[in-house]
Amino acid sequence: MPDGGDPPLAGPAPIEVTDSHQATVGGATVRRALPRRGRRTVGAWCFADHFGPAAVTENAGMDVGPHPHMGLHTVTWLVEGQLLHRDSLGSEQVIRPGQLNLMTAGAGIAHAEEATGQHLGTLQGIQLWVAQPDAVRFGSAAFEHHGALPQVEVDGGVATVLIGELGGARSTARADTPLIGAELLLRSSTTVPLQAGFEHALVVLDGAVAVDGQPLVPGRVGVLGLGRDEVVLDVRERARVMLLGGEPFESPILMWWNYVARSREEIDAAHASWSQQDDRFGRVRSRLPLIPAAPPFWQAASGE
Repeated sequence: MPDGGDPPLAGPAPIEVTDSHQATVGGATVRRALPRRGRRTVGAWCFADHFGPAAVTENAGMDVGPHPHMGLHTVTWLVEGQLLHRDSLGSEQVIRPGQLNLMTAGAGIAHAEEATGQHLGTLQGIQLWVAQPDAVRFGSAAFEHHGALPQVEVDGGVATVLIGELGGARSTARADTPLIGAELLLRSSTTVPLQAGFEHALVVLDGAVAVDGQPLVPGRVGVLGLGRDEVVLDVRERARVMLLGGEPFESPILMWWNYVARSREEIDAAHASWSQQDDRFGRVRSRLPLIPAAPPFWQAASGE
């Protein structure tokens, strides 16, 4: 660098592309995009399961029996099909494509997700978790259903805003930290505005896109670091892409089973409550059996 010259400005970090891994939930195979080794959160988003497309028949569908949560929001979004949500607050809500279910766990809640018995065909969607900050994570549980969500035109497609704000369209869904969650339906290449102070992730549900020359298809997740005020999506095949982002989360989290915590002691207490079926998580009126939990690995290792 010549004497007296200014150092070059660092640009945004390149996209990190990793493969999702497969898991089985409620009899259905899912592609788990988050968490990943070395990438536990994107903003407050800490979990992303893309399920389906899978056949729903009279004898088969996604059935996830009553199970507990704490310290998080569950965000459910369908592309095809129907699901019935039941929780220990007494909520019973069918969700369909274009609608949003958002459940707040706080100190504790239990829920089940069942086939409706009315839909035969294909089921596909994504379930997301959002870590709650310390200020509210021991608060009351809640549930909200949004039958319609704001949309905004982007070059080459349309964005539906699940949480937060994009392109002037703002969702009324609860967010405890600054977040964006949006579905992008894209027919041609486009530039999507971003907040430079957010981390972002791209999860492709259908089709194919590329960012910075890196291809993204179902089963791969692309993470964008801080400093980007836009992202150019090269649409190689008509695509449905989830855009997830937020401010870097306030503190490291500890996740085990269905809990988002800060310490093993918090998880030990939750595990004891669910195993003993005390009043912490409540009861779910469901035809499905409760899902039991094995002890956390550290309890097994210590012989507790």
